[in-house]
Amino acid sequence: MASSSSFPRTWRYRVFPSFHGPDVRKTFLSHLRKQFNCYGITMFDDQGIERSQIIAPALTQAIRKSRISIVVLSKNYASSSWCLDELLEILKCKEDMGQIVMTIFYGVDPSHVRKQTGDFGKVFKKTCRGKTEEESQRWSQALTYVGNIAGEDFLNWDNEAQMIEEIAQDILDKLNATPSEDFDGMVGLEAHLKEMESLLDLDCDGVKMVAIIGPAGIGKTTIARALHSLLSNRFHLTCFVDNLRGSYHSGFDEYGLKLRLQEQFLSKILNHNGIRICHLGAVQENLCDQKVLIILDDVNSLNQLEALANETTWFGPGSRIVVTTEDLEILQQHGIDNTYHVGFPFDEEAIEILCRYAFRQRSPLHGYKVLCRRITELCGNLPLALRLVGSSLRGKIEDEWEDIMNRLETVLDREIEEILRVGYESLDENEQTLFLHIAVFFNNENSDIVKAMFADGKLVVKRGLKILLNRSLIDTYGERIEMHKLLQQMARQAIRKQEPWRHQILMDTFEICDVLENETKKKRSNLNKTSG
Repeated sequence: MASSSSFPRTWRYRVFPSFHGPDVRKTFLSHLRKQFNCYGITMFDDQGIERSQIIAPALTQAIRKSRISIVVLSKNYASSSWCLDELLEILKCKEDMGQIVMTIFYGVDPSHVRKQTGDFGKVFKKTCRGKTEEESQRWSQALTYVGNIAGEDFLNWDNEAQMIEEIAQDILDKLNATPSEDFDGMVGLEAHLKEMESLLDLDCDGVKMVAIIGPAGIGKTTIARALHSLLSNRFHLTCFVDNLRGSYHSGFDEYGLKLRLQEQFLSKILNHNGIRICHLGAVQENLCDQKVLIILDDVNSLNQLEALANETTWFGPGSRIVVTTEDLEILQQHGIDNTYHVGFPFDEEAIEILCRYAFRQRSPLHGYKVLCRRITELCGNLPLALRLVGSSLRGKIEDEWEDIMNRLETVLDREIEEILRVGYESLDENEQTLFLHIAVFFNNENSDIVKAMFADGKLVVKRGLKILLNRSLIDTYGERIEMHKLLQQMARQAIRKQEPWRHQILMDTFEICDVLENETKKKRSNLNKTSG
């Protein structure tokens, strides 16, 4: 059998059903399809395919493009050579591609299927009349094989609805065993996902809200997307709500904004465009009985959480809500205390990230090791910067690397600056001023020094430091304040872009001399006027 690594990356259908239409199509199968739709499981529909003596090419293709085949063995399944040929193709796909095969014994004894005895055997023998010995033997072997696959036996259940729900959950679990390869090879991702799965405690039937927090560019969204890809098949409904930071709409008051957010959210998670609601209980009404996985990415306002996930009671048992944010205070206000703080990668991991983008391999090319280490230092091990700078270095020679390093020491890449600047621009004037002063004067200094420097001024330092810390713009180690070097560079560029008359901090030598010279001239002029 092929290894899981040889599986196709995508499947057109999650499930292919093999069944005898008159036995189950209007009853069991219709209920199964409805349950699958609720769980977001796509199942091939053979309506419109004309039945004949040989299996249609469209069915063969559908079987090969399905991740799982379900064989519904009813009393007349073996009466159809079509069904038996489907079964042969299904088992061939299991052998060649590792397709998962599940069985449902619908009103038949599994032993009768294995041995082709009882009423099931009589039907099978009738189908074999006029067939070659070889063809009959292949069908018999296939039925014996599939009859030995442990599956759901309808006769063992008192409630068909419960059996169907169990089948759907089993399929979700099996689909989850083959996650997307989209995030394969991402450095350090496996450790992040392991930590998140521990926090999510997926075996717990309660509803949990968990947050991923860290500075801009650290990889929060990547972790959330990989988590969504890995776990989505274990939930009835899933939704990744991105760009929440840009979700504010002009012209709406707070209530109107929450209504719009809920409308967009429900339209997405229910896969129904243009949903309109008139009250804020709509999320609870629609999802209170659904096991959902919701990712709320880049949250920067308490209103967003109140609109989309205000209470755990809004969602069905087993639901999980994951929030990514740079702002710890929002989480505290909403009562989310299960948080995963994303840390910076270790030096060797940072070099590997850079090399994956610069060289498309895990380690530096010969002669580039020292350059790689210097670049990671200049990027401060920030994954976003390593990715963007690494991509810009691809295919360049050593001299060009030197040029880029020299530029990185004084000028921040525009795309990196734009992402880092978002957090700074969300601050009030007091916190912006404090942020800029720390970047230029007080990085790696004791917080008591900062408080003392502004003790007689209008700057509110204690509250400001707390806000900067909560928004991942600074770190504190004991009483020492630390700001990431790329945030420092962003701050310096923000100062340079200020209008001259708004400058509170002067960094340029010529600018400082000019201000001092002009100020001296003003004082002399005023002194002359006074003496005159």
